Amino acid sequence: MSGTDRRRDALRLMRRLRGAALALGLCGCTWTRPFTDGAGRALPGSIATMERVELGGVRQAVWLRGRDVTAPALILLHGGPGASESALFRRYDAALEEHFLVVYWEQRGAGRSYHSAIPRSSMTIARMLQDLDQLVDTVRSRFGKERVVLLGHSWGTVLGTLYARDHPEKVAAYVGVAQIADFARGERMSLAWALRQAEARRDERALAALRAMAPAPRSVADELALGRWVERFGGTLRGGLSTGKLIWSALRTDEAGLLDLVKFGKGNRFSLEALRPEYSRVDLTGIRRFEVPVIFMLGRHDWHVPAALAADYFETIEAPGKRLVWFEGSAHNPPFEEPGAFVRAVVDYVLPLARAEPTAAAEGRARITAPQSASP
Repeated sequence: MSGTDRRRDALRLMRRLRGAALALGLCGCTWTRPFTDGAGRALPGSIATMERVELGGVRQAVWLRGRDVTAPALILLHGGPGASESALFRRYDAALEEHFLVVYWEQRGAGRSYHSAIPRSSMTIARMLQDLDQLVDTVRSRFGKERVVLLGHSWGTVLGTLYARDHPEKVAAYVGVAQIADFARGERMSLAWALRQAEARRDERALAALRAMAPAPRSVADELALGRWVERFGGTLRGGLSTGKLIWSALRTDEAGLLDLVKFGKGNRFSLEALRPEYSRVDLTGIRRFEVPVIFMLGRHDWHVPAALAADYFETIEAPGKRLVWFEGSAHNPPFEEPGAFVRAVVDYVLPLARAEPTAAAEGRARITAPQSASP
């Protein structure tokens, strides 16, 4: 893509954002639409609310949505770190709310949970796991759930994997979408793939940028630059999607406005800078025994977090039940690249486990033991 093309795309995105600003009244005001019956009345037993919950001394944004509050609870662990995806899950995967009580959580330092007073020293994996535990207990207590489903995406799979290992009594099933295995090795693989793509395209600008950070990114700036090249070469988003299109999709939801776009940018960079020294050393491949069912959902073309590495990790896992689901038309973002197939996979493979009574857990888990690999 030439510099002229990039400037044209940037101007086009700015025009769209200005249009969104006018449509949203320049206020950042948001709400979440209630579930209603045919007469427009709020559906009894449903929930649709945007709240702030104090977790670890920090007020954090939590949205709760579901047609039936007695349905199994599904907590979404977004990527990044610091990359809130609540509005995107609402835009592309709202059908999950017909089957689950969906908990959209903007983690400490992300989205509407970001503010400048958050101590940088509190941005640790251990602290975020404590936040998650407090959220899980809040959901369990408020809605009378014994266990919850955890669904992590990308960075969220670090939190989900560690929590499922440490608190199996509270988890009905763990779902890892674009699962991280060995982060440092994954970055090296991602860079090597991007270099091969740049060489095949004879893209001298990409080659210069990528070679400068070899053999692996050394900073947040390197990491973000590598991510842009991987996206450009098709290793992050497929099916005509781009970061710009996802931003536009998020802004078109009831729940997001321009304020969220500003806070997203600030929170994303803050979280990356604070956490990279820790997450860049994360290696989950030593965690092989789980006491809960484990499902990996991987995009066949994912080179942002290399899917091949996650698939290798999956083969080493021992769990009461496990399943590997491939999304053939996706890269790093199956929930947004193939939303229909993604929702079907969650409903078909996860919902039966979430509905299983604790006393019948063994029977429910056994249902996913074979086959271990499937496509939606």
